Amino acid sequence: MLAGSAFAMPMASRDSTNAYAASGVVVSLAPGRHTATIHNQAIPGYMMEMTMDFPVQETNELNGIVSGDQIAFTVMVTKTDSWIRDIHRTGHSDEVMTNTAPSMTMELKEGDPLPDGTMTAEDGRQIHFSDFRGDALAFTFFYTRCPLPNFCPLMNRNFADARDLISSTPGAPTNWECLSISFDPDSDTPAMLTSYASLFRGQKPGHWLFAAASTNTLATLAPALDLMLFREGDSISHNLRTVVLDPKGRVYRQFDGNQWTARELADAVLAAARK
Repeated sequence: MLAGSAFAMPMASRDSTNAYAASGVVVSLAPGRHTATIHNQAIPGYMMEMTMDFPVQETNELNGIVSGDQIAFTVMVTKTDSWIRDIHRTGHSDEVMTNTAPSMTMELKEGDPLPDGTMTAEDGRQIHFSDFRGDALAFTFFYTRCPLPNFCPLMNRNFADARDLISSTPGAPTNWECLSISFDPDSDTPAMLTSYASLFRGQKPGHWLFAAASTNTLATLAPALDLMLFREGDSISHNLRTVVLDPKGRVYRQFDGNQWTARELADAVLAAARK
């Protein structure tokens, strides 16, 4: 997926859908079975071996499927969406990767201060969350090698749209910033972040910075935000967390998953900035 320092995302074109044959082991099924967590084998030329939450459109295809089942399926990918179909049980495994571990840190609630942390910005500077005090700060997590368009890329597309909504709001406050944080600091160098950011930010860099968090910062933030990160060889399995801080650095709102909209984020940032 990466060639030298250039970033390339192997997605379908705007008007096409790509289909990839896949196989893996079911880790868990969400209530309603609209999402299946699967530890999938590598898809040559597209996706490394990893554990991912895959949307399921035809939930009846999961009838009789349980945690630990080995399955074959097809990953469907458009420019902005992905899902799985043609799901068939092929066997069962007693070794299910649960990707869960007990944490001694309580998850932050609204009004709690966010612990400070060190990040390397796209221009090579060392920055901290405390540098944004006085501004409402919206931040999300991603990594540039994420292969599915409705995971990390969706977070950044929503940030792009939310930034436009805030900027076009009459009388909007100016004390706000957006921050996209990579949890893959070894691969997401400043040069890589700059290249990746241009895909979403275009030629308008204002109010939006890309950075990579240090290992120590991630170790503090992950349990505080219930951000789950699991390295599997060269890949990273993860959930999705987006947070808005008020100008005093306190949690104003947290968005879990990928179902929130740019409008919801923009409204939360505007409200936090005016707080």
